[in-house]
Amino acid sequence: MKKIVSILVLVMAVTFTTQAQRKGGQKGPKFTPEQQATLAVKKMALALDLTDKQQNQIKPILTAQIEERKAEMEKRKANKDEPRQKPTADELFAMQNKRLDNQIMMKNKMKNILNEEQFEKFEKMQKGRKMMAMKGKKGDKDNFRRGNRTQRGK
Repeated sequence: MKKIVSILVLVMAVTFTTQAQRKGGQKGPKFTPEQQATLAVKKMALALDLTDKQQNQIKPILTAQIEERKAEMEKRKANKDEPRQKPTADELFAMQNKRLDNQIMMKNKMKNILNEEQFEKFEKMQKGRKMMAMKGKKGDKDNFRRGNRTQRGK
């Protein structure tokens, strides 16, 4: 009888832990866009050997980009309660066009601020981030299909 009770307790503990992991677990601290931009600029300064002038030029660009992303996220959260409707082809085109325009603008601004060597490193960093994002998305889908919902990215 004691063995059965201990097994049930163990099963319940595992169930609650997997439920907590599935819901996302703990989330990190909520930084302001200014704080996020400061951290991002400092990371870029370490990776690219940025001068103080370059850091001061990049910070407002990143701050604006982070604020725009945050506004879009808030907009999506506000529309979350409404019934989901798939965007039309024209809306998808407009969203993708805007995203690509923003990427081109960012690339041009960074090209004007960074020297050639720094820009090449920046491009490699961006490609690496894209690859990791694509790998993460693919990994989540594969694990979900296999039933390994708690083991993301493995």
